Amino acid sequence: MAPEKPETAEDRGTQVAAAEGMPPQCTCVQDPFAALPPELRPPPAPKKGGLRKVTCPGCGLVYWTNRKTDLCPDCEKKGLRLLETGEVIKG
Repeated sequence: MAPEKPETAEDRGTQVAAAEGMPPQCTCVQDPFAALPPELRPPPAPKKGGLRKVTCPGCGLVYWTNRKTDLCPDCEKKGLRLLETGEVIKG
């Protein structure tokens, strides 16, 4: 008779999942950062492909963009520019 190997945390998790009627979850699907405090976890991946929500300082339009400037295309067509200080000038 072979000696029994010690029970691991993964074995216990599988037993608990089986007892609850759920299929066991692979460790590759579980959150690898679950043991870390929230401030040390990496930020979640952007859901909108790198888009950010901005408010145009020229007209107040709220829109999503991936551009560096916060001016909307309509304000840029009107000739408005955004200074590094955040001030909007016509020019």
